[in-house]
Amino acid sequence: MIKKLPKAPQLEMYKTVLVNFIHPDHELCQLARKIDWDKLEKDLAPYYAEVGRPAVPVRTIVGLLLLKQIYNLGDETVMERWLENPYWQHFCGEIYFQYRFPFDPSDFVHFRKRIGEEGMKRIFQESIHLFSKEELKQEVKEVRIDTTVQEKNITFPTDRKLYEKVIAYCLRIAEKEGLQIKRTYPREVRKLLAALRFSHHPRRHKKKVKLEKRFYNITVKIYNDVVDKLEPLTEAHDEILDRMYRILTQQRNDSNKVYSMHEPGVHCIAKGKEHKKYEFGNKSSFAYTRQGGIIVGALAFENNPFDGHTLLPQVEQVEELTGLKPRYAIVDRGYRGQNQIGSTNVVMPKNLKRESRYLKKKREERCRSRSGIEGLISHLKLDHRMLRNYLKGTQGDKINTLLAAAAFNMKKWMARHRHLIFVFLRFLFFRTQGLSPVCIEISGR
Repeated sequence: MIKKLPKAPQLEMYKTVLVNFIHPDHELCQLARKIDWDKLEKDLAPYYAEVGRPAVPVRTIVGLLLLKQIYNLGDETVMERWLENPYWQHFCGEIYFQYRFPFDPSDFVHFRKRIGEEGMKRIFQESIHLFSKEELKQEVKEVRIDTTVQEKNITFPTDRKLYEKVIAYCLRIAEKEGLQIKRTYPREVRKLLAALRFSHHPRRHKKKVKLEKRFYNITVKIYNDVVDKLEPLTEAHDEILDRMYRILTQQRNDSNKVYSMHEPGVHCIAKGKEHKKYEFGNKSSFAYTRQGGIIVGALAFENNPFDGHTLLPQVEQVEELTGLKPRYAIVDRGYRGQNQIGSTNVVMPKNLKRESRYLKKKREERCRSRSGIEGLISHLKLDHRMLRNYLKGTQGDKINTLLAAAAFNMKKWMARHRHLIFVFLRFLFFRTQGLSPVCIEISGR
């Protein structure tokens, strides 16, 4: 059941009213007025029951979720900052200054599970609609599309680390089910881990191979012992046992390997970076308008698809969210093989026969502009929590990608508003000094 905030409450004498001491033209106040909270509440209403205890108000939890992503904070830290900042409280719909948390930080997890990818898509769509329809109609004609890797919150996978995790999970299952294991090799395991920790030198290669083989044999023995004694109860632990079996049997050149016990959906993706050849996570795609720099599409993919195969779903998502179909999709050579997606022309650096000089110049200009999306991806990772994804599972990959794109759009809208205020104040300063404000261009960009 949705709990609604009062729209015209009767003010109380002994409480501090926020609007009495905050500046109404602050960027967050302007953004709060621009977002259609009633429409957002109506879109998310199907994810709530009609009866039962009222949940946290949609504006409160969505506002905090957006602030968390805009300012790159965690679930707990955003609540602490919220208590200190009256503008944040006003953005979340509060009337009076609050001294307690509006809800427990763990409710973020339940809310993300409740609305899922489709609900986050509605929030992302609202961030696109902050910009005018006329602007979007001009902007969506040409979009730049590129993919990046959203790294998962896992350690760098090695055989030693995975075998250590398998032993820990086996002992945990045995303790939970009350199983008596023959041997757990605690002292030997500690010695092997310490020896393997410092065995990377080429002179110790033979010793390292011997130690790894012994560690693997111990892991297999403990695993087999647990499986044999757990036989009547295997159904409750089928998923974990199957994951451990895949770790113990996978080879170096196998596909669909397991790189983490708690995140089995992680993939090893080679992006060709000099400092980091492989990244472990999922592939995310973004569509970014050429002129205004608005993100109009954000998708996270479960496997490691070829970039050219991600182009069709990305263009379809842009059309779904904006109601407009791009005329040109500007991509890099990683999308080779795709020349046209429906009525959308795919533009990439290549030599075309019988191409006029004018068309060649226009195509080269569009291709040069594509490099601007690299800066966008850097901002998403460093400023909006895409550098490392802490949300669980493939659903968490999709939610984090959409929230990062929504936060980027809102921050861009606020930056434009700051620029307008600066230009207006500069104009007033020149007028009060009796000077002519030459070369002042009032623009929203």
